[in-house]
Amino acid sequence: MKKNLFIAGALMMALIGSAFMANKAEPVNLEIGSKAPMADAKMANIDNSMHSLESLKGENGLLVVFSCNTCPFVIGREGKSEGWEGRYNGLHEQAEALGVGMVLINSNEAKREGDDSMGAMSKHAKTVGYTMPYLVDEQHKLADAFGARTTPHVYLFNKDLELAYKGAIDDNVDSAKEVKEHYLSNAMMNMVKGKKAKPESTKPLGCSIKRVEK
Repeated sequence: MKKNLFIAGALMMALIGSAFMANKAEPVNLEIGSKAPMADAKMANIDNSMHSLESLKGENGLLVVFSCNTCPFVIGREGKSEGWEGRYNGLHEQAEALGVGMVLINSNEAKREGDDSMGAMSKHAKTVGYTMPYLVDEQHKLADAFGARTTPHVYLFNKDLELAYKGAIDDNVDSAKEVKEHYLSNAMMNMVKGKKAKPESTKPLGCSIKRVEK
């Protein structure tokens, strides 16, 4: 009798667990060709101006880069890696020449009172010399809508704000001189010519976006 009750209880727990898993929201994974979510949502720039993805879009599209102030994949590691942010301004220059807007997004809500506060963002942008807007993604809502995972994580949209490329900037975070595959740069050039990016997606490499539990 006790054995039967134990088995029944175990089956009930398994069913409850299965129901919970079935109802658990699946992580977002923005597919190539998808429209940019939250395109009209206003976010604060480090100069206190407000912008949306739609307002920052250029004639031929928009480049969105999820970034931060401290991740070694962004800022580098002295003597070991350059990091990717030293290439941001060059990408911005290329994007502008191609009629593509560019924006950096900071979604590290769990570090908003410290290393990724608005003040820290402003100071970091001035130190590095960012030439593009650097926006605060409050409660990582935009990152969640995109399914962004890392810093950096790039998303390139065409003139209709349809996703043309997502993933990494290139194939070598350590050294710009040793890059063999300029994924993002090539994707921008192909996109404005009406061609598909090759590849259309790559694996994003970086630190995890520091989310808070809801």
